[in-house]
Amino acid sequence: MNREMLMLVEAISREKNVERDVVFGAVELALAQATKKLYNGAEVDIRVAVDRDSGNYETFRRWLVVPDEAGLQNPDAEELLMDAKDRIADVEEGEYIEEGVESVPIGRIGAMAAKQVILQKIRDAEREMLLNDFMSRGDKIFVGTVKRMDKGDLIVESGRVEGRLKRGEMIPKENFRTGDRVRAMIMEVDLTLRGAPILLSRNAPAFMIELFRQEVPEIEQGLLEIKGCARDAGSRAKIAVLSHDKRVDPIGTCVGVRGTRVNSVTNELAGERVDIVLWSEDPAQFVIGALAPANVSSIVVDEEKHSMDVVVDEENLAMAIGRGGQNVRLASDLTGWKINIMDAAESAQKLAVETDGARKLFMEKLDVDEEIADILINEGFTSLEEVAYVPLQEMLEIESFDEDTVNELRARAKDAMLTMEIAKEESVEEVSQDLRDLDGLTPDLIAKLAEGGVHTRDDLADLAVDELTDITGQSADEAKALILKARAHWFAGSE
Repeated sequence: MNREMLMLVEAISREKNVERDVVFGAVELALAQATKKLYNGAEVDIRVAVDRDSGNYETFRRWLVVPDEAGLQNPDAEELLMDAKDRIADVEEGEYIEEGVESVPIGRIGAMAAKQVILQKIRDAEREMLLNDFMSRGDKIFVGTVKRMDKGDLIVESGRVEGRLKRGEMIPKENFRTGDRVRAMIMEVDLTLRGAPILLSRNAPAFMIELFRQEVPEIEQGLLEIKGCARDAGSRAKIAVLSHDKRVDPIGTCVGVRGTRVNSVTNELAGERVDIVLWSEDPAQFVIGALAPANVSSIVVDEEKHSMDVVVDEENLAMAIGRGGQNVRLASDLTGWKINIMDAAESAQKLAVETDGARKLFMEKLDVDEEIADILINEGFTSLEEVAYVPLQEMLEIESFDEDTVNELRARAKDAMLTMEIAKEESVEEVSQDLRDLDGLTPDLIAKLAEGGVHTRDDLADLAVDELTDITGQSADEAKALILKARAHWFAGSE
């Protein structure tokens, strides 16, 4: 019988083009499952070892060694460490203790059960081999035809390999029928999924980048590089390109002769318009380019908040924002900066508010008159930290200030910051423990709340969303979530 089993393994291995070890593994699993049935439903762990040369096999029952403090979750297949050491002195946690048991004769195995297990293992092995072969090609774009629909998802077939294009990964308003040709980006391979393990996407920015890579040979040659992409799938997109060769125009090269290259990408993506932007190391210049076709009048960069205030004239305001805020949203996604679009009047108003705030700060904390405060503001100083720690030489370059004045201003700024920090710590100490323990509160947020007069959980719970945003600078959604957490104890006992 053992000789017959070896012949069977060899035949299946050749027929299905899978490794002998895979078939042996399937046989071992089938024998183990048959043996388990002899224990009347007990959750035992059985291991079968088949000799690859002779076909003889042994059966073992085994127990997993678990820590004493963990206890036995499955007494039929687990052994406490202290009990295991009585049997094997040098055994460790996570190891197995094995005990030989009577092997089930092959002739008594349920033929259908064994056959199903073996065939399933072989199918899994075939599937994995096909996938490995397909992925080894290095293709990033999956090209196939629609085989069928599965709960709104498309199952796309390429040879003997299938991919799944979920409804949410399709371009909106895009419809496919059985037999239609589909191109999509390979996002990941999930072997746990039955049927189609390759997950696809047509609305991912990476898909557009890869399409341009195929259409523009200069990218493959290393002369051009796509630095980023932002998409509103099916409507509009922006890509940032950089030339590594001064002789190559990055935008013109991507557009192609009479727009052939960019049109090929647009046609593939259901008419999605593409703005090609020149990438720049200078964030401000990059943002200006990303907001095209709108013309920017001026721009103010806030490094701390990672945001930019962009001023455009009335004629360009609607264009800069775009329909439904699309243009500014895509520009923000592409550059990674928060972009605030405003007209000249709004900019002037904001500047006036900021200037007035800085003036009051300097006059109060530095004990200077309005003239000195205005000089500091005109020289670009907006905070005490800048006055205290900007390089001395930079402040000495201010014509209105002599060395003594500069040293005095720096000393006053440092003293004011120290005083403010002490007051801040004292205020934080007044914050109740129940507020400190609230999930999601950082030391920085606690300090801001204390400064705003919020010292208990109930104080926070009583706030409106706009009041909290004014204190902490959070978004409305973040503030709302924090207030709801603070109010949770009010309703804890009402259910």
